Amino acid sequence: MVYSSLNALGATVVFATSSDNNHPPANLIDGDTETFWMSTGMFPQQVTIRFEKPVTLTELTVDTYNVKHLKIEETTAEDPSQFQHLTDKEFAHTEGHLQSNSISLKGSSATHLRLTVTAGYDAFISMHRVMLH
Repeated sequence: MVYSSLNALGATVVFATSSDNNHPPANLIDGDTETFWMSTGMFPQQVTIRFEKPVTLTELTVDTYNVKHLKIEETTAEDPSQFQHLTDKEFAHTEGHLQSNSISLKGSSATHLRLTVTAGYDAFISMHRVMLH
């Protein structure tokens, strides 16, 4: 099953390293590529998503702009701590349109998902949508 809106899983954004009033972190999980979370510059940039109940992480699709490198971590802890590294992904630069990348994961269970942008193609990046498969 594909969850284009993580809101359907009871997900919430519990932490973000930056926030813009017009493009808040919650836009990342609303399932709409027209809305987005925009960083305020510099790296790393990080967002942590909490799920209402544990979910299985098999595949993740992220729609972004200007992201060069993304680190993905998970935890089953009640609070967002003790994260385990899942994978790193290098994204190709796409001028003028979104980067859409599907990333295979280990199929582990998680209560929190942490996405860290460690590098970008510009000082500012945007993350438009995160989907679980």
